[in-house]
Amino acid sequence: MCAQSHLHDSSHTEVSVARQSPNRPDADEPEIDADELEADELDEELDDDTPTAEGAAATGDRSLWTDTRIDPVEIALPSGVGLTLRAYRLSTTLTPTDIGEREEDLFESRARHAVPEDDEDTVIILDDDFPAEEDEDATEEIERRGKHERDEDEDAEADEEEDEEPAEDVPAFLTYKGQLLLFKNAESLVAFVRSGAPNDLAQLDTWDELRERIQPADVAASEEDSYELDLVVENLRGGHDSWDLHLLIDAGEVARDLAYALRLQPVLTALSPGSPLDDLDEALRSAAGGGLGAFRGRRRLKKIGAQQASIGWRTIIGKISAAVDWRD
Repeated sequence: MCAQSHLHDSSHTEVSVARQSPNRPDADEPEIDADELEADELDEELDDDTPTAEGAAATGDRSLWTDTRIDPVEIALPSGVGLTLRAYRLSTTLTPTDIGEREEDLFESRARHAVPEDDEDTVIILDDDFPAEEDEDATEEIERRGKHERDEDEDAEADEEEDEEPAEDVPAFLTYKGQLLLFKNAESLVAFVRSGAPNDLAQLDTWDELRERIQPADVAASEEDSYELDLVVENLRGGHDSWDLHLLIDAGEVARDLAYALRLQPVLTALSPGSPLDDLDEALRSAAGGGLGAFRGRRRLKKIGAQQASIGWRTIIGKISAAVDWRD
């Protein structure tokens, strides 16, 4: 019995030593609970998802902008890159920015004096229904009735137009007294919004919610809301083969939005339907659209003078830059 007991003890000791052998990598490590490991990994994932200074661009969280229907916008101008805010609302719900204190627009003044007197709008009405010869009384009666009927028709048409034309969405930016407020960084933009300082977006129904919730981490413009106006003139000067279609198309879109919001009439006129720069925009869109339309668009682009286009855009960017109020 003693011998057998001794052999059993000896065998047990060898097994124990084998289990604690240093040749086994986890011999001295404590056992790890699977539930604890899973919890630790979950905590690490949550830490990684916590918004940082890089903000919404890293996390993809745009709930603030979706809820308030206001978006951060990044605009690059020759004088620098800045952040601002933009929203689209019905024109009937917005009060335009006040440009009463803005200096007289010299460009508009020069354009006004450049119009020859012979080019002033003149309306000539020709009425072939009038008889060639009539007595004076009959003529006066016809003219009186005709004027009365025309006035009634014009009033009716005006009323119909007011009833039929629905209000449309128009752009509004973070502006004040006819100037665009551009901020060098997200922190300064957030500080301005929270300060309650007067601005034209304060009239929006979601502005108070934005003031309460906005954080620097939220202020990250998406790719579609980033515009490089500083590259437009240089790109146009490079010639047709080097034109960046999407760069120029995006520039046209934001320039129209800014011109409307800032009430820059010369810019609106330069980009109005039928203007040379509007023709350029249509050709760019056709060329970028693909298919047969793209071929025709490229042919139309070849007929547009690069120098003329670059000069026109230089003027537009200059007008927009002059209406910017930079904030640090």
